[in-house]
Amino acid sequence: MAQKPSEQVWRSGERLTAKVQPRQIPAIDKWLAERDNGFVPATPLKASTVMLVRPVDPNNPAPFQGRTPIDQRVAPPNGIELFMIRRQKSMSFAPDAVVFPGGRVDQKDADPALPWAGPTPAEWAAKLHQSEDDARRIIVAAVREVFEECGVLLAGHDAHTVVRDVSTPEWGEERDKLIAHEQSLAEVLIRHNLYIRSDLLSYCANWVTPEFSPKRFDTFFFAALCPEGQTPDDCSTEASIADWVDPQWAFDLGDAGEIILLPPTIYNLNFVYHAKDLDDLLHTDRPHIQFMEEGAIDENGDHVVTGVLP
Repeated sequence: MAQKPSEQVWRSGERLTAKVQPRQIPAIDKWLAERDNGFVPATPLKASTVMLVRPVDPNNPAPFQGRTPIDQRVAPPNGIELFMIRRQKSMSFAPDAVVFPGGRVDQKDADPALPWAGPTPAEWAAKLHQSEDDARRIIVAAVREVFEECGVLLAGHDAHTVVRDVSTPEWGEERDKLIAHEQSLAEVLIRHNLYIRSDLLSYCANWVTPEFSPKRFDTFFFAALCPEGQTPDDCSTEASIADWVDPQWAFDLGDAGEIILLPPTIYNLNFVYHAKDLDDLLHTDRPHIQFMEEGAIDENGDHVVTGVLP
């Protein structure tokens, strides 16, 4: 039976069973009918997603707050808010879903000339169980996508600093050119004498889109603290809404069916929800796991995605 977002236990060994969107049903039926007789799934494309977080400011709380009383929540408030976007209904992948900033890697993300601070591509390769080239692209894509989608840049003039203000017209032009694929992140950082700060990314999980989906991604999820002095915005053309939220808000509206939360979003949202504090979220060393759900029809005849968490 499909579980509500708040009912989907995130621990290893637990079975996840989630509702699917009506538009996914024909693809699941096709996969179920043909999976043992020549079904060829689409090849997943590498992608990166970042949960951008910040400490709660009592004088400036997130505009989207949970409804569930504190004494009835699964986990107590931990002082963490995160930035989420609601994708445009016109998007070909996950339309109208509430997600974290992210997207697929680009070949330009492999540029070895990019100035680098923090764990090296080789170190990330060992962490993510990827080749060094793929690890480089995954990390660079994470930083690039956060900048493209919400205007936050995880870069600094050395290994100990982070650029503070990237909201100027000059930076807006750099961002627009990145989005238009007219330049690479390496070209931007070199021009501004900046290093990518790979140490600001904390690995969480690796999810692969189910085989039945016509568009698939091999996505690496990270968490990152929003740098002091930078403010994420809602200027992305991919988002209809983009703002800071209380994690409980996402679970409350997801349970009520008022927003779409995809299973990987729910799973990774739990890292934020159940963390003791920001330090616990950002500095816990998590082993690499890769998870892919599969389509199924449950005992009630409903289409679901399901799988046992590794």
